[in-house]
Parts: sequence; C-alpha cells; structure tokens
Amino acid sequence: QVQLVESGGGLVQAGGSLRLSCAASGDTFSLYAMGWFRQTPGKEREFVAAISRPGRNMNYADSVKGRFTISRDNAKNTVFLQMNTLKPEDTADYYCAAAHSWILSGYYTRDSDYNAWGQGTRVTVSS
Repeated sequence: QVQLVESGGGLVQAGGSLRLSCAASGDTFSLYAMGWFRQTPGKEREFVAAISRPGRNMNYADSVKGRFTISRDNAKNTVFLQMNTLKPEDTADYYCAAAHSWILSGYYTRDSDYNAWGQGTRVTVSS
C-alpha cells in the first residue's frame, strides 16, 4: 500500500498561485493513477484533478479547468497540482489520492476508486 504526504499549502491572495506536491512511498508509484480532491467544512469531498499512470491523460473538475494543472514525476514518486488564478472559493483542505490501476491510460474521478489518501494540506485564498 502506498503512503502519501502532501505539502505546499498556505495562505495566498486571490489571483495568486500555489503548487501542491504529494510524495509517495511504500509501493511502486507508477502502478497508481493519482488524483487531487478538496474538502471544506460541512461539504462533501470534491474531485479536483486526476492523472493516469504515465501522466499522459488528465481530467479536471469544471471549476478548476484552465486554472489548475496536474502533473507527475514517476522518477521522483511525486504528483503535483499547480494552482493559478486562485479564487476565495478554492479555499479548502486538499488531499492527494492513489488508485492502484492495471489500466495504463485510466484516471479516476470518484473518491471510492482510490485506495490510499494523504493527510491533506490546507489552502486559504483571501479576497
């Protein structure tokens, strides 16, 4: 089972940028499709972005399309979420997730598809 640790959260003004990182250990990273989700108090966890095992296929929530970019470095066992033009409504705890997958081109948008989760990193966007 892979273990995940997120970093890179913080406080940023609206219009600013942040880059989240998620370091994986404990298993072969390239066997996992990866995703980012976010959650605010009182709300359900929300899909943000997903990426396939080799990093060629990506999918984004409509709310972040054109502003966020997911990428991965399989040599460094790390997945990234570059967040640009941040808005106050992007404020949330962001979670990295891993889904063990036999499908090379697959990515997943449902949290139930994921096997492992990080502890989360908080992003706060001030107006």
